[in-house]
Amino acid sequence: MKDAILIANSRLLGHQQLQQILIRNQTIIAIAPELQPNFKTSVIDVKGDLVSLGGVDLQINGGLGLAFPDLESQDMAKLTEIGHFLGQQGIDGYLPTIVTTSVDKIQRSLAVIGEYITQENPTTPTAKILGVHLEGPFLAYEKRGAHPAEYLLPLTVDKVKQVLGDYTSLVKVITLAPELDPTGEAISYLHSQNITVSLGHSLATAQQAKTAFKQGASMVTHAFNAMPSLHHRQPGLLGAAIVNPKVFCGLIADGNHVCPEMIDIFLRASNYSQGVFLVSDALAPMGLADGVYPWDSRTIEITNGTARLANGTLAGTTLPLLVGVKNLVQWGFCPPEDAIAMATESPRKAIGLSSMLVGQSANLLRWNWDEGQNSLTWERLQI
Repeated sequence: MKDAILIANSRLLGHQQLQQILIRNQTIIAIAPELQPNFKTSVIDVKGDLVSLGGVDLQINGGLGLAFPDLESQDMAKLTEIGHFLGQQGIDGYLPTIVTTSVDKIQRSLAVIGEYITQENPTTPTAKILGVHLEGPFLAYEKRGAHPAEYLLPLTVDKVKQVLGDYTSLVKVITLAPELDPTGEAISYLHSQNITVSLGHSLATAQQAKTAFKQGASMVTHAFNAMPSLHHRQPGLLGAAIVNPKVFCGLIADGNHVCPEMIDIFLRASNYSQGVFLVSDALAPMGLADGVYPWDSRTIEITNGTARLANGTLAGTTLPLLVGVKNLVQWGFCPPEDAIAMATESPRKAIGLSSMLVGQSANLLRWNWDEGQNSLTWERLQI
């Protein structure tokens, strides 16, 4: 059995020189330009390719035919399958996202996910559940998008406690419309419970958003989608977020949720290397072929990875997270290092996780950028 592995000639995010990565017992124990371990090592030379942690997806609604709001106790095996599938897609961790539905269904899904986490004993590479993202039910009716109106709730502390039930510690992110709570009591309560408050599906003005950020909100859900457009006299929620260096903005970079030209403007205007993170917003048919699939009491049609309701309303995508990384680079909007950071480092920072390599599990990705072919590819390093 190998005592250790040394990954040589690695380009790492935030480092100018090539680095060596020392791994022992599947854990990164040291990084430096030169390392001379005093125990036996096996060397993997990546020849100047960029090496990163795997992706973290903070907004993913399901996969392999299973929608997270529909979870039941018999779905444990399917959650394991989804974890393995996402691991094969370069993902290290994710937040199963529960969209607006009944309080009973929300709590049933939370209970199943909580039970799964206690039993989880994954083999590498498998994406781990890092907590839950509640997208709703405290959303603006006019900006509900594909969320069913009958399950929307007023934003009060009592209603928040009712939805969370006994699962407050399991919820890591909640998307809400801040204008529903002018007092800010609900946002302040959620912030006190260490739940990241993300603004979205909202008609909030710039001033309302600024107030929410002061009250503890620190994130924006899928920038541009389900919120007012940027306007030169009414910058709105998104405008307030772009100029606030403490706010993280999620972005779906599939080219359909936001057109590429607007993504370019957004990245130029924002501190994207720090404050923008990519999400997939992938729906239950992720990993399945295009076609028509059930979606709560309705159906969605998947065409080339884009999901729409029967009336044409955009419902999401089935494209995995790292497709967005490749898109940003191929569109020429940012260098590979920055695009990779938006799927690996920034989402970790957005929910308070460490993005430092030392001490992390060695589930590493190797990225190769062929500038002549305008091609960015990745593979899991076999440690």
